[in-house]
Amino acid sequence: MKLRIATYNIHKGVSAFGRKARIHGIKEAIDLLDADLVFLQEVQGQHDLHAENHTRWPQEGQHDFLAGQSHEAVYGMNAVYEHGHHGNALLSRYPIASFVNHDVSDHAYEQRGILHAIVQVEKVQIHCFVIHLGLFAGSRRRQIQALIHTIQQDVPSNAPLVIAGDFNDWSQRLSQTLYQELGVFEAFDVDGKHTASRFSLKGMRNMLSKNSGSHARTFPAGLPWLCLDRVYLRGFKVEEAHVMKGAPWTTLSDHVPITASLVLLDQAESA
Repeated sequence: MKLRIATYNIHKGVSAFGRKARIHGIKEAIDLLDADLVFLQEVQGQHDLHAENHTRWPQEGQHDFLAGQSHEAVYGMNAVYEHGHHGNALLSRYPIASFVNHDVSDHAYEQRGILHAIVQVEKVQIHCFVIHLGLFAGSRRRQIQALIHTIQQDVPSNAPLVIAGDFNDWSQRLSQTLYQELGVFEAFDVDGKHTASRFSLKGMRNMLSKNSGSHARTFPAGLPWLCLDRVYLRGFKVEEAHVMKGAPWTTLSDHVPITASLVLLDQAESA
């Protein structure tokens, strides 16, 4: 079984400071990705001011607008304010059996959530987690521990798993924790899925390196330099993974999306 997935922080479908609506261009670009599963962050569920100021602003939430007729959509509302709200969303070509949004806000100034959806692909249930972590390192560490606890508690150990989104982890310090605690690997860091202990020679070299992983550079969109967006996997093999650079991506959001083509492994292969 093959799956094509993408993850994208869409910056609420507007340019900087909300001057221009980008949501229609984002929809056209996402359609071109032809992904079975799309993990979205900064999705505007409602924004009354944009609806007043921008012609052709979608009447429905952006998750439903972007899903169109080809995908199902679920939305996790995180940040709520007087004129609307935004959060994470998952678009799926396959039936979504269930979903729940976990509040992992670490302080009053950042409202964050982890959206967990179970997608039914033929006879297999795939557990999908849409992530947008905080701007502070301490918050990210605590939010990753909340993610690990949720997965260990709610996801069978042999279930296929996709964790994707904006990790805000420019220092690249979170991957080793996820590798060790969940047995996952990152789509652009395939060689790191059995990464050596930090106490080994290889592990010490990694700790001393500024850019120890092989994660994709996705921010800022005009000249991607920071590795903020990730796809962590369990129970899959990566056939190919790409960063979507150049037009139209440089003008749609402050991030560029990444895509990955996956092959589902059977239980014996993934063990």
